[in-house]
Order: sequence, then C-alpha cells, then structure tokens
Amino acid sequence: MKVAVDISLYPLSGEYVPPIDDFIARLNQHGQLRVETNAMSTQVSGELATVMGALEQEMARTFAGELRSVFVLKVFGGGG
Repeated sequence: MKVAVDISLYPLSGEYVPPIDDFIARLNQHGQLRVETNAMSTQVSGELATVMGALEQEMARTFAGELRSVFVLKVFGGGG
C-alpha cells in the first residue's frame, strides 16, 4: 500500500535549521523513498512499511540527540 506523509520538524532551539537539514538529508539516504521538501514541510512517500520504518529510524535518531524536538505528521493513504 502506498502512503504519503507530510512531516514537519520543530527543534526547540534557536539553531533550528541545521537539525532540520540533517533530518532531511538522512531521509534522502533511504533510496526507496520519494522525498520532496518545501518551505513548511517535507513529503515522504512510498510503501507503507518502508516509509514508516524510515521515519521510525530517523525520528528515533533525532530524539536520541541532545536537542528536544517536536514532529508533526499527516499520513495519507494511496499517496506516492
């Protein structure tokens, strides 16, 4: 099943751009995903298990860091 996820990362820090750029770069390393970025969010699409697995991995990596962050996600079925 194809899905599309609209995801926004809000680092709770004054230096918010580098963590966002790092997160997007890590998502782009997952070759089976389609990743598109605009000024407000990033859209990630592909097979449900692949998308969710990549998001789980990269969100966990972000949360494991020292910087507190908030993610906002919208998941759409049939995207892609």
